[in-house]
Amino acid sequence: TAQALATKHGVGDVLVTEARARPGGNITTAERAGEGYLWEEGPNSFQPSDPVLTMAVDSGLKDDLVFGDPNAPRFVLWEGKLRPVPSKPGDLPFFDLMSIPGKLRAGLGALGVRPPPPGREESVEDFVRRNLGAEVFERLIEPFCSGVYAGDPSKLSMKAAFGKVWRLEDTGGSIIGGTIKTIQERGKNPKPPRDPRLPTPKGQTVASFRKGLTMLPDAITSRLGSKVKLSWKLTSITKSDNKGYALVYETPEGVVSVQAKTVVMTIPSYVASDILRPLSSDAADALSIFYYPPVAAVTVSYPKEAIRKECLIDGELQGFGQLHPRSQRVETLGTIYSSSLFPNRAPAGRVLLLNYIGGSTNTGIVSKTESELVEAVDRDLRKMLINPRAVDPLVLGVRVWPQAIPQFLIGHLDHLEAAKSALGKGGYDGLFLGGNYVAGVALGRCVEGAYESASQISDYLTKYAYK
Repeated sequence: TAQALATKHGVGDVLVTEARARPGGNITTAERAGEGYLWEEGPNSFQPSDPVLTMAVDSGLKDDLVFGDPNAPRFVLWEGKLRPVPSKPGDLPFFDLMSIPGKLRAGLGALGVRPPPPGREESVEDFVRRNLGAEVFERLIEPFCSGVYAGDPSKLSMKAAFGKVWRLEDTGGSIIGGTIKTIQERGKNPKPPRDPRLPTPKGQTVASFRKGLTMLPDAITSRLGSKVKLSWKLTSITKSDNKGYALVYETPEGVVSVQAKTVVMTIPSYVASDILRPLSSDAADALSIFYYPPVAAVTVSYPKEAIRKECLIDGELQGFGQLHPRSQRVETLGTIYSSSLFPNRAPAGRVLLLNYIGGSTNTGIVSKTESELVEAVDRDLRKMLINPRAVDPLVLGVRVWPQAIPQFLIGHLDHLEAAKSALGKGGYDGLFLGGNYVAGVALGRCVEGAYESASQISDYLTKYAYK
């Protein structure tokens, strides 16, 4: 947000405080430099939207961007076999993840031949089953929810978690109708010219940086310099007499008090709840509702010959990775083929696999040891990707996040609005809520949310703070 304020709005009088000893929040890149391994233990990549690319270019990282192959397949485990997911409409008739009746049901539903909306907020499961049928839900959307949110689609809100798709039906009467309407609206309201500095990704893909995601917060921190304070823990916030705020921090140098015209809090909602309770119990109560289940990131490496031959394409492990529906009796949520996705992630002859395990439907992972988590992942991989008799994996990292990803459950948007409204009614203008429970869980959405917060702050400073 500070970078967005500086580059887009010319606001340079900022202070960024981080409770941890390093910047970047949950972005956690690790490496064994001497052995040639580089891996992620938090977010693993991002969708290269223009806001994220702008942030990267403004941070001096244009030449460090790396993009995945847009033609690399994605797989879903179904009935013991890894099956490719269609990447474009032309693939639909030929992929074997769904039956012909299932494909027909999805096509008719997308055109609007399906039950009408129920007049209440729907879960992801209810929306997808009603619009696209059981097979799309069970074989595509349910594993996608597990992989992205580590969530339970019977409880996730379609409107909150997948708002763009929800709006298609809401505005166009059906998913196809909404898509046509969106295209028509774009024709009437063309976008402003694209920033010529930005690279153009080839097709739908994901991106990272040459030395991992941590390059972005490190580069931003380097540019902001002394405006970034690490190991500063916020203990209280109060309203000042002059319309601003007084923030008290525990720092390595002792207790420090800071005066600010505006504050944007991008901490987890449960932390914000505790800090804001003295200001507004209603806002604190609303923020305390959001749920963050545990997730573990387990990174392992195998020799290339450990991969089953039927999983190789032209003799190599190719693709983004694989997702595992909960119905397939596999504990691991999904596996990312890190060494296939980006260059220089593993030495020659080795494959690097990032596995996620846990989530809303498997909270018991917090009581497992690291070796038990590795055993569970290795046991699962030998069911479909790794030869059962292959050597044991090299374990590179096991990171357990006890409160990992905020769940956009039914009622999420109402609770978020209640928190914002309570702050407004309490007279706490200029105090903004941000972060992944506000903007969205993906790294790209967090960056987009930073630009949105910067615009709100700039507007506030223009309208109110300087009067």
